[in-house]
Amino acid sequence: MSHSQAIVVPRISSFPAHEARARMILRWLAERRIVEALPTTCGRGTHGMAYAIAPGARRVMLHPERLPFGEAVNGLEVVTKRCIYTPTRDFAEEAGCPECRREIGEALFESLDEWMPGQTDNFTCPECGFEDDINGFLFIPACAFSNLGFIFNGWGEAGFRQEFLEEFGERLGFKVALVIDQA
Repeated sequence: MSHSQAIVVPRISSFPAHEARARMILRWLAERRIVEALPTTCGRGTHGMAYAIAPGARRVMLHPERLPFGEAVNGLEVVTKRCIYTPTRDFAEEAGCPECRREIGEALFESLDEWMPGQTDNFTCPECGFEDDINGFLFIPACAFSNLGFIFNGWGEAGFRQEFLEEFGERLGFKVALVIDQA
């Protein structure tokens, strides 16, 4: 089975009350039987703890047959610290300004030295001066920056249904980015 990850991230750098919202999302996912309610050793992170895939996950995927049922690593890891979410394979570090539509990837990714420690949430386009939360800029492929993230281990190839991602965003109160990492 693939080691791909589907990472759902709110499009805001500093999510307010992020730990409480993470718990609320976990309850919602467990009630829908998308993930199990209690963590087990089915993650890839430093402690290996995650919320295992549950049968309801099939309902929210485009290709449920590609879900990692039976795999040792198949769970949801919740990240509640400031993190950069990018694909690890074939990532070109390309970004664009939503205002002037110019390529500004090099400057934007250099600014992450200020973003990561929380000195700022914003980025200013060096071409036109447009300023916004770094998540307001355009990325190909998708990447995201936040103090809250949901890493679904092994789920990347199954593809989330758009309506599920929209509902996820509604529950968070922010639009979400979907980062696919084919590690």
